[in-house]
Amino acid sequence: MKYCKRCLQPDTRPGIIFDDRQICYACLYEEEKKKIDWKKREEELQIIVGEAKMQAKKNGILYDCVIGVSGGKDSTFQAVYAKEKLGLHPLLVNCVPDEITEIGNHNINNLSKLGFDIIRINPDPNIAKHLARRSFYEYGNIVKASEYCLWASSYIIADKFNIPLIIQGENAALTLGAAASQNTSGDAFSVVDLNTLNGCNASDWVDSTVEEKELFFYQFPDINVLKEKGIRAIFLQYYTKEWSQVGNADFSIARGLWGRCTEDLHDIGRYRRFTALDSDLQIVNQMIKYLKFGFGFATDEACYDIREGRLSREDAIWLIKEYDGRCGEQYIQMACDYLDISKEEFWHVLDGYVNTNLFEKDEKGWWRPKFEVGVDFGE
Repeated sequence: MKYCKRCLQPDTRPGIIFDDRQICYACLYEEEKKKIDWKKREEELQIIVGEAKMQAKKNGILYDCVIGVSGGKDSTFQAVYAKEKLGLHPLLVNCVPDEITEIGNHNINNLSKLGFDIIRINPDPNIAKHLARRSFYEYGNIVKASEYCLWASSYIIADKFNIPLIIQGENAALTLGAAASQNTSGDAFSVVDLNTLNGCNASDWVDSTVEEKELFFYQFPDINVLKEKGIRAIFLQYYTKEWSQVGNADFSIARGLWGRCTEDLHDIGRYRRFTALDSDLQIVNQMIKYLKFGFGFATDEACYDIREGRLSREDAIWLIKEYDGRCGEQYIQMACDYLDISKEEFWHVLDGYVNTNLFEKDEKGWWRPKFEVGVDFGE
């Protein structure tokens, strides 16, 4: 495992690109941002927005854009920015996670109170639970199947209502550096290339229990058909200089966003309180990701902070060591209850996905890292 020489991005991230100086693509993009003509990008965005408004009027509909929302910091920023700065009339789409948290419900209701129409999609919870179990056993990823719904939902609604513009938030190729698997443009149709989605085909989840006709919201629409209808999908981050993780959080908190403000940070495996707000399963999944790839969400937070000048690399290393991969027992128990398995079974399955090149068990049977954060490890 090798680390970016500027931030703390490891090369174990799927799709990551390093240059010959061992600098990750996300850091290279941070350099590039200083050279971007943001006025020109804003003009390009205004052209896209103007075309969407005209197309919506031609289609005889009020809504000129669709925004998929969880109610979190990024989607709150997207919705308010689209409405107040771009003058759009967004239709918000919330794909409700199974076992949604009280905080998640509050944040969606808060978005509604800010003056938005919201469609809430609740996939069949029995199918969702069945697919979560399959996803855990087959991929070591509890939420893989649910991400199909999460990503596909806004595209499905745009298709069904003939809404001309879909606004996504960040492009992972830019913020995470996963540019080997996804393009770095403002075209958000590229989300189907994300590592988790692999094309976002509902047929991936058909088995003896679930038929394809029961998986409507797990199927990403045909991109060519969407384009033929004149529907466009963009990443707001590509066009908007103001986009940042911390900036979006501050913006949304000022407008009523709730975070995980009462929990021990060690239990949630991160050092900021405004991510993974609507689902506790995400917290467990980040621990699993840590054991598979050697990094969790605290690493992502630290990398954002290093690139944007809020943290030194040395201070970020301390935070990663302190919080990355941590997960409170209450969340592990909750995941086991949801999957209807024992803790013993949970760890038995997870042990098969642990990267033993990076981790080894101690005398108590706990997985411990062989590597030192920020120090290249192995060949």
